[in-house]
Amino acid sequence: MALVRVTLQPGREKSLAQWHPWIFSGSIATVDGAPAGGDTVLLHASDGTPLASAAWSPESKIRARVWSFDPRENIDADFFRARVRTAVRARDGLLDSAHNACRLIHGESDGLPGFVADRYQDVVVVQIFAAGAERWRDALIDALAEATGCAAIYERSSVDVRTLEGLAPREGPVRGTMPPQVSIIEDGLSFIVDVAHGQKTGFYLDQRNNRKRVRALTSGRDVLNCFCYTGGFTIAALAGGAKSVLSIDSSAEALALARENIAANAFDPARTEWRDADVFAELRKLRDAARAFDMIVLDPPKFAPTAQHAEKATRAYKDINLLALKLLRPGGLLATFSCSGGISADLFQKIVAGAALDARANAMVVERFAASADHPVALNFPQGDYLKGLLVRKSS
Repeated sequence: MALVRVTLQPGREKSLAQWHPWIFSGSIATVDGAPAGGDTVLLHASDGTPLASAAWSPESKIRARVWSFDPRENIDADFFRARVRTAVRARDGLLDSAHNACRLIHGESDGLPGFVADRYQDVVVVQIFAAGAERWRDALIDALAEATGCAAIYERSSVDVRTLEGLAPREGPVRGTMPPQVSIIEDGLSFIVDVAHGQKTGFYLDQRNNRKRVRALTSGRDVLNCFCYTGGFTIAALAGGAKSVLSIDSSAEALALARENIAANAFDPARTEWRDADVFAELRKLRDAARAFDMIVLDPPKFAPTAQHAEKATRAYKDINLLALKLLRPGGLLATFSCSGGISADLFQKIVAGAALDARANAMVVERFAASADHPVALNFPQGDYLKGLLVRKSS
């Protein structure tokens, strides 16, 4: 069956020539038909040259997401089977006796816009963000089951961005039987993962390498872990020989699971302190109490999902980094992160620099952090480079 023809405005084919997978509504000149959400359309330059096949999203500002830059390629179940198999095989080296969890499919960077899949031992958790992935949901899940052989697949498609695609939220088991508890191993450490109710798909897999680095830096240090969630950086610090770790989060459920993770790794609970509190307010209380730490981890939630939220997010990032630098002892380390797509790496460094200036702290960047290797960034899709971080040393 012939695909609906979508013709771009003159000059708007440049992004496709660079293999960028998104076409915004303002780039479109004409649509020869009325494609439904998720339908595959054929994108043409203004001179009529066919450029790519894409998934149509009539309710989104991102009106089309490219499946293939070869306009002759068939978009069918075999296409998705091949894409999923390639992505899963690319992670083979990241799963071993010390690690049984990783991201298997990372959306656009794996050529599957709007589709994410994370593996936790023998369970795969999927998220569907876009109309095209929604249309091909069954084919994608079939391909994932075939490529992984996992016992169960669970869906967590309840993210806000689905509303921009005109899609209702959906959660629940998809294939197989979920075990009563999902636990994983990361660098030899045990973590219980709440795939049904936890943040994202249950765990922050993108911080895997950064937890390992923090672990290597914490020996003998008093550590403060802010926005600790289920204790990933807390457990890494304890494994690295931290003298003490104070962990703060506003979710009582996350803190309860964090304590279970401490017990699962047989760490001495006397080395830990937990606070169920708003991090911004608690940092001020710690400052007023003249507390001090040798290492601080700031891993906040997404303050700026898009550039439109950047101004407000900038104030929030500066606030927590300023307070952290005041709490940091001379010679101490600050591991600070942003997962906001609306905050670039350059802007984030400027924010932290401004915070240091206001805190009257002489500090320097000694390392940079990024997402782990299972979250690749396609060179044609820089938007995939969402996680950025700095390791800052305070000298005075």
